[in-house]
Amino acid sequence: MRAFLGALALAAGIAIAGAAAYFDRTDAGAQEADTSLSAMSDPTILTSRDYARIIQQFQKPVPERPGDARPAGFTGDDSCRHANDGECDEPGIGTGACPAGTDYSDCWRIATGQEDDSCRWANDGECDEPGFGTGACTQGTDVSDCGDVTHLRFRDDSCEFAFDGVCDEPGIGTGRCPARTDRSDCGGRHRPLTINDHFFGHDDRVLMDTAQFPWSVIGTIQTDRGGTCTATLVAPNVIATAAHCIHREGQLHAGGVFTTGFALPGGPRTARTVDHLIDEEWDSQRFSQTDEIDGTDWALLRLDQPLGDELGFVGVLDIVADRSERETRNARIWQAGYSWDTGANLSGNEDCRILTAYPDDTISHDCDTTRGDSGSPFMVHENGEWQVIATDSNFRRNPDGPFIYISSRSSRWVHLIDDFAAGRIGAGGVRPQGPGKPGASRPVKVENGSLEH
Repeated sequence: MRAFLGALALAAGIAIAGAAAYFDRTDAGAQEADTSLSAMSDPTILTSRDYARIIQQFQKPVPERPGDARPAGFTGDDSCRHANDGECDEPGIGTGACPAGTDYSDCWRIATGQEDDSCRWANDGECDEPGFGTGACTQGTDVSDCGDVTHLRFRDDSCEFAFDGVCDEPGIGTGRCPARTDRSDCGGRHRPLTINDHFFGHDDRVLMDTAQFPWSVIGTIQTDRGGTCTATLVAPNVIATAAHCIHREGQLHAGGVFTTGFALPGGPRTARTVDHLIDEEWDSQRFSQTDEIDGTDWALLRLDQPLGDELGFVGVLDIVADRSERETRNARIWQAGYSWDTGANLSGNEDCRILTAYPDDTISHDCDTTRGDSGSPFMVHENGEWQVIATDSNFRRNPDGPFIYISSRSSRWVHLIDDFAAGRIGAGGVRPQGPGKPGASRPVKVENGSLEH
């Protein structure tokens, strides 16, 4: 989530998001600019239009914009500023970003039911239309690759009743949800592996109750320079997220506001970041261009308020060091984040697995994650204790199958939390730091005088 990066798509997300969702680089996009909670339709500041543009640049550099004969039954022009970007933006049939009749070239196929395979990338096994696909094709011109999900266009699961198995949209359901906001319940959870999102054939996510622990300590980190990712309390005054979430255009911007417990009595709790700690080997440019340092995609942020004294916090575990290979693969994994398509709701997975533990301090997994999930926790729950084992990072392209979804293991920072929380180590603040190795923290000196990474 290298293209929401190991996948070229990943590189895209980071560059724009400063990060997540798992893109967030997409996320990756590596795990997007209106970052208010009410506009969390794109928490990592990567809009579908931005994402499509970057994918086109890195993956399929010659987007199709065929000239079209004007068909009968649909009229209009291309006077909208978003016209001819490949994505239908008219209300009712598109994003709604354009007035009716002003995005003719992008919308006429959808409006007249004449979708086809006129894009040069059609029938290549990968959906190339905007939104679910790479964006290399105009909407309605890659129907064979995208046809299984065209009924889900311009819809999301932002309704508070999403994922409950009951269709709540008006006209086709109970009407408890606004139109097009209860996608999975009204349109189904099937997701073809050809779509460019983090779903393994089926979207298994559920909504989490942010008034209940541990979901009450999983919140959003909104940076002062724009962009929102997911973060988790791992000490009374420390949150863990992804390093790419606090980087934009090669610069580190760690200042921001952490908000959590949105459903708590009295409203959500907030605190500002006052210091940060990232991996000595982190380099945002290298991260966005290669898969070589994905294990360094973590960040600890110290807060000005010990929110964990009231709300509690989750523990941290190096699962690979603690378990056998078989136990690691069989562990039940829980994940939760503020996905782009679930609005202000915390969505997540209750039963997914680690697929591979790599020697570079990363894991691949089968949790259903997407843009906005960058920095979100992957946890185990045993003996009544919740422990973070990894944070969501990005995805890698896989020529032989679905994307490989990557998280950065907590092994690189579990031993640093206590010292960072106490102020004994850190970067000395959250001032913006500029290029080179953007924002690399000073080496952490341990008692024996060696350098701890």
